[in-house]
Amino acid sequence: MYNYELLKALGKVKKSILLKRAFSATYQEWLSASEYIKLSGNNQVILCERGIRGFDNSTRNVLDIQAIPYIKYNTNMPIIVDPSHASGHRYMIESDSLAAVSAGADGLIIEVHDHPEEALSDKEQAIDINDLSIILDKIKQIKEII
Repeated sequence: MYNYELLKALGKVKKSILLKRAFSATYQEWLSASEYIKLSGNNQVILCERGIRGFDNSTRNVLDIQAIPYIKYNTNMPIIVDPSHASGHRYMIESDSLAAVSAGADGLIIEVHDHPEEALSDKEQAIDINDLSIILDKIKQIKEII
């Protein structure tokens, strides 16, 4: 997000760019980073909220749910949420995912593994396909309501 030369170069690419928010970035810093891409010619920017630095180290980051309505209200860019990265704990992924969808997220990035306990990286934040199926079913119910 802070590599401005890379952001400018991505502006010349004719593919969608996923711009993840840095864990200490303000909304304005995040949006300014997206402007580097857009001013270089690429309007296909997707923002990704993955948590901000908090005071408590019980979770990796704090998922900033308020970022979703803020981005939706103040921009025309889609925003997706990475609940796996935000919390760092698989037991939080479902509730964070449901909260993100309820707040208006356009999508989610969820780490899934056939056998999460055996994953070589990030095994604490990976879920299995059955858990993903449960989350998706609940998301469908929420989408019907909202």
